[in-house]
Amino acid sequence: MLERLSAADARRWAVITRAAFAARRAEIDALNVFPVPDGDTGTNLYLTFDGALDAVRTEQEGLGILGEASLEQECTALARAMLLTARGNSGVILSQLVRGFAEAIADAGEGGADGPVVAAALTRASERGWRAVTHPVEGTILSVARAAADAAAGEPSLAAVTKAALRGASEALERTTEQLPALRRAGVVDAGGAGYVLLLEALARVAHEEGPNGAGLTAPFLDDPSLRRRAGWAHPGSGVHPTEGEGATPSSEDAVAPGGPAFEVMYLLADTDEERVARLTSTLDALGDSLLVVGGPDLWNVHVHVDDAGAAVEAGVEAGRPYRIKVTHFAEQTARPPASDLAVVACAAGPGLAAVFAGAGAHTVDSGPGHRASAGQLLEAARRAHALSVILLPNDKDTLMAAEAASAAAAQDGLDLHVVRSRTAVQGLAALAVFDPQASVARNLAAMSSSASATRHGAVTVAGKEALTSAGPCQPGDVLGVVGGDIVVVGTDLREVAEEVVRRLLSSGGELVTVVSGEDAPEGLADGLARWLAGERREVEVSLIDGGQPLYHLLLGVE
Repeated sequence: MLERLSAADARRWAVITRAAFAARRAEIDALNVFPVPDGDTGTNLYLTFDGALDAVRTEQEGLGILGEASLEQECTALARAMLLTARGNSGVILSQLVRGFAEAIADAGEGGADGPVVAAALTRASERGWRAVTHPVEGTILSVARAAADAAAGEPSLAAVTKAALRGASEALERTTEQLPALRRAGVVDAGGAGYVLLLEALARVAHEEGPNGAGLTAPFLDDPSLRRRAGWAHPGSGVHPTEGEGATPSSEDAVAPGGPAFEVMYLLADTDEERVARLTSTLDALGDSLLVVGGPDLWNVHVHVDDAGAAVEAGVEAGRPYRIKVTHFAEQTARPPASDLAVVACAAGPGLAAVFAGAGAHTVDSGPGHRASAGQLLEAARRAHALSVILLPNDKDTLMAAEAASAAAAQDGLDLHVVRSRTAVQGLAALAVFDPQASVARNLAAMSSSASATRHGAVTVAGKEALTSAGPCQPGDVLGVVGGDIVVVGTDLREVAEEVVRRLLSSGGELVTVVSGEDAPEGLADGLARWLAGERREVEVSLIDGGQPLYHLLLGVE
């Protein structure tokens, strides 16, 4: 058994973790609460880690230190790379956990990381993860990370620390079923937490090796049936599987709507520390919404929407030295930059959607279930737009955190990148419809955010597995109607379910119905729905789009 973790051990840990994510990603993706296989937590974890390892290798080759970097260099490089390769909420949160771990390793200095150092690193990782989310909740990857850190604290050796952390995390993962109502109803565990258990399992394998070169690898925990059962890796049909939940999600909509905060405040913060940044975050959270405080340890990026801009800047002065301060008044901003100074980047899940977004003047990024864009890809797309300011449309709820990470990284590079929190393609289409390239960034943000948030959205798809939904039980092959992300109809006929979803979307009014056909939609489904609408609601205009998106036969929007 290892006494301390060296740079070579850390590299081996990373490789084993990547292999574990690769082996289990399809299992996590397929076994989620939502009975449609659109959850890609496992894929996001794998691609986040895989992309980061490739980036670290490329960087070290360029510096001529490949295979020779110190433990601190290995951990720091991986943490930095993961921020830009992060995909989905799970990938973003995992990047912050790795960052916290790297910070503790760096503080420990050279000589390798023994048990107490690794225990401290797990604690720092947990703390960093919880701070990354403005309103975190129990029953997620964050709960699992904290339990691992608590269990490892006080253990004397590296072997004891890894064993205790793994068992603590596995038991916490099992508890997630009872901590979140959605998990409890489905009888499943949190998928992001299950991924973190895999990472700790890989660490335990490294720590319990009997030889420095991998000889005699015993993997006592990887093959422990009781541990695997608690971690959610039971056989199919056992009822214990990861859900699509990817940890806590931001609680506020980044929308500039009537009655919302009047100012956007952004600045960089230097000459501060973790404690003062924590107080700043708490202060700004009470002042407004759309809060994002990322960075560290020596430089932080702050973004918030508030009514009292002076108080937001004053809070920064109390926390450190704010600079590059930018205050935008949404209602009174009248500057009109040239068209070339402002661009839109839109995520598209299918070729038809990409063509529509491109036709409206947006730069597109291929991103959807199973292949969601990373923060780095979104940032690169914004750079390729060659504009002074860029508005980003993620068009997917599981890409929002990656979009926000890209926005924070862009600010540090001097690129003005803003996110309109479009959670579906139809919200993105509504936002792009009001985009005015001759108007200011602030006016466009206000109009586009308001249009996106005002668009009611639904979908029609087919169940891929048996599940209990808000509308009752469903079986594989049943047609599901979704409104606002919640299953409200379980039926057998695509057309009938689509009509019911549209009725519900129009129950509180509407003038325009957008129907986006998916790659699996039968011929005539969208046209038939349009004819039905013409007869039922003659006052409503219908827009038909051949989107080509996977999994969802129809995406529906009402404005």
